Amino acid sequence: MLQQKDHFHGSDLEKIEAAYGIKKEEITSFSANVNPLGVSPLLRETIVSRIDAITTYPDREYASLRRCIAAYAGCDDSQVLVGNGSTELISLFIQLEQPKKALIIGPTYSEYEREIALGGGACLYYPLKEELDFVLDAADFTSHLNESIDLLVICNPNNPTSTAITRGDMRKILDVCKQHDIFVMVDETYVEFAPKPEEISAVPLTSYYNNIIILRGTSKFFAAPGLRLGYAVTGNRDLIKAIHTRKNPWTINSLAVVAGEAMFTDQAYIQKTRELISSERERMQKALSKDCRYKVYAPTANFMLVKIQTDSLTADMLFEKAIRRRMMIRDCSTFPFLDHKFFRFCVMSPEMNDQLLACLTEPLE
Repeated sequence: MLQQKDHFHGSDLEKIEAAYGIKKEEITSFSANVNPLGVSPLLRETIVSRIDAITTYPDREYASLRRCIAAYAGCDDSQVLVGNGSTELISLFIQLEQPKKALIIGPTYSEYEREIALGGGACLYYPLKEELDFVLDAADFTSHLNESIDLLVICNPNNPTSTAITRGDMRKILDVCKQHDIFVMVDETYVEFAPKPEEISAVPLTSYYNNIIILRGTSKFFAAPGLRLGYAVTGNRDLIKAIHTRKNPWTINSLAVVAGEAMFTDQAYIQKTRELISSERERMQKALSKDCRYKVYAPTANFMLVKIQTDSLTADMLFEKAIRRRMMIRDCSTFPFLDHKFFRFCVMSPEMNDQLLACLTEPLE
């Protein structure tokens, strides 16, 4: 059996190909959390018809793109920053803030801790409680906030738990953070997949709080990880000015600008995505919950976290079984506070979902 499978990321198909001798084109990644519909049809048509955009530099201010994003996200375009993926904006923000001590709600995505550590900062974790199904207890959480913390990092909906913090609870958190002079960075990569994004997104709060920055991207919902187009929303004018001062010009290429202006307006694609994810998420949760070997945590995003409840089975065993059938799930044992009994998978097409369900519910060979 291959060792350290749990280190495979959803984008590591080349490593899988080398380790298992399976062509990456044959693998369905239930680990990458990417929209199964693929790229927006409007985006595809627009890129083809406007390929000549690469003959000119993009607008240095990205004014038109920021207006499209603002209309989509529900904010003023003056609050929008664009970047080469949300990772560039996370890096720029951390470099500017230089937090000495950051608090991260975990288990969650590891890139936050990496960026903070690169900047010389230390990270503490507030663990989501398994007995609460990994749903945040806002009252208990805020009681742990104090002046020693510079930065709070929240992924909402959270990866890998697929749980979410409501806007009402986020407001309570921001109020306490304001009292202790804590800046809040919220990653909303998966918010568009939520059943009711308007109850979760903190974008409207940026008009009332200057201690919050919200990060989003196009990799997951719009199935465009290679486009490297991300954006941030904040009401802190000084922060926006500081990031613009530090940010390199033209980090977003002309085709990415064209793509962004198209995809954010493709309402048919957006609606079709939400309908597919909603119906398949519910179906898969119900189907897998019938198997007494598993506990499925109620998902908010386009993926779900599952705990194995039998001694005879582990996440790496399921990974091995699935990858042999050309399907890749995520062993979650490398996430803080999770172990070899936890795995995660995302919602794909109904046909592929059926194949994964069959794989997971059949007796282990």
